[in-house]
Amino acid sequence: MTVPASAPAPARGTTRRTFLQLTGVSTTAFLLGLGTFPTPVLADDRLAVDPFTLGVASGDPLPDGIVLWTRLAPDPLAPDGRGGMPDRDFKVGYEIAEDERFTRVVRRGSAVATPELAHSVHPEISGLEPDRIYHYRFRIGRHISPAGRTRTAPEPNASVQGLSFATASCQAWYHGYYTAHRHMAADDLAAVFFLGDYIYEYAIVAGDNLKRRQRLGDEHAVDVVTLDQYRLRYSLTKTDPDLQAAHAASAWVMSWDDHEVENNYAADVSQYGAGKDEFLDRRAAAYQAFYENLPLRSVQTPQGPSVRMYRSLTFGSLAEVHVLDTRQYRDDYPDGRVIDDSQKRHDADRSILGAEQEKWLIGRLGYSKARWNLLANQVVMAQIDRELGPGHSYSNDQWDGFTACRDRVLKAVRDAELENFVVLTGDIHRNVAAEIKADFDDPDSQTLGVELVCSSISSDMDGSDTDKLASLWLQNPHVRLYNAQRGYLRCEVGPEGLKADYRVVPYVTSPGASVQTFTSFTVGDGDPRLPDGRYDVL
Repeated sequence: MTVPASAPAPARGTTRRTFLQLTGVSTTAFLLGLGTFPTPVLADDRLAVDPFTLGVASGDPLPDGIVLWTRLAPDPLAPDGRGGMPDRDFKVGYEIAEDERFTRVVRRGSAVATPELAHSVHPEISGLEPDRIYHYRFRIGRHISPAGRTRTAPEPNASVQGLSFATASCQAWYHGYYTAHRHMAADDLAAVFFLGDYIYEYAIVAGDNLKRRQRLGDEHAVDVVTLDQYRLRYSLTKTDPDLQAAHAASAWVMSWDDHEVENNYAADVSQYGAGKDEFLDRRAAAYQAFYENLPLRSVQTPQGPSVRMYRSLTFGSLAEVHVLDTRQYRDDYPDGRVIDDSQKRHDADRSILGAEQEKWLIGRLGYSKARWNLLANQVVMAQIDRELGPGHSYSNDQWDGFTACRDRVLKAVRDAELENFVVLTGDIHRNVAAEIKADFDDPDSQTLGVELVCSSISSDMDGSDTDKLASLWLQNPHVRLYNAQRGYLRCEVGPEGLKADYRVVPYVTSPGASVQTFTSFTVGDGDPRLPDGRYDVL
């Protein structure tokens, strides 16, 4: 289940009123979009053109329900980011059925799509059966959306024999096709954990990096800063049919990293010189657009530049997944992004999670009774020495820049005697498998868990089996795999172990690539180790 959470306090200097002034969103608009507020009688819900061009989605499965999503956009690439919708409310119906032909409908209802939320709706459905597949769709006037498929979670203490899921991250639209999503949609998955960089905020310009065969207007050739620009970037991203297929096939559990706002930002600090108030305004716009375009529950409703994204979900007694936010609360970089082994990165007060989230995570790890504890995490947790030869350097953008925070989390793993601890990571556009060590400088120290890093969906364009960074990563004795292709990670976890398949595509700069499993790792129950040997090409 999702851990109940009160809404977070707004960022310093920002109040709910300030947020309303920034965005024009009222509490009523949020409630109407959830379908929990009395739906007003609307005079005319007819639209001449199909508004379901951005597809449908579901997310954050609970034992008794799910959150659904769609956004009305008959002209999804309208330059103002509003999807070609009139400036008024529209009533959107939905139905949920036990079969894909919708002959056994179990829930019907409606929500209101308002201009304040870019005509998106997020109805939260309850009263469903646990661990059950359902089908859903939306309707407005004569228009019916594509159907989606989702699955509720098992009861918290239920004996579960298997859970299939995928992880994905980093999908720069202008770097290539989302072919990996099409293959992911064909897998029978209970959930997809998206680990960050759903959009990229950079200007899209004609040139060598624009690999899709689509002409774009000048409105795309600017860095994304305003709410309308973020909305347009999500619209562009979500017009992709393979991404829509993956959303429609499984429930998604969302987290974010930096590019949903600005490259390498740290909490309220811009890395490009913007003042704090200016950057918080930008963050408020980015967080609202993130909510508008993804299947998020009401506990992820933004309050200005603040959203509580961290949460836990349970899948019976088998697994608990702790979804982290390593971007919104982190301390700033002390000496740049890649540094030598200075003392500043070891400062006890530094945290990549922030004090409240760190306390929450340590508490969840100590309380968990699940057989498997998984972190849906954005940046690499394992120590990675980035200097070939006798010297040492580390990335402050990853957990290496927050070693005291990492030590506190791993101490919680040891104290709780968690036998099956798995970190699921994205960000680096590479496939990596590593062991989480009690002391990364001592290869013989206790192995506390494993880290499974999925590559990008499209970012960095076509990849390869290996590249010039392979030797750097593989010099670290706890790293067991390095691969530089595009793709996603598919996992099957059960009482006896977790099997991870690294699924890769040979190219993304043209459509239609096949998929193959580059390699697989099996982590045994109670045996948090990876196979001996290190690999770049298997």
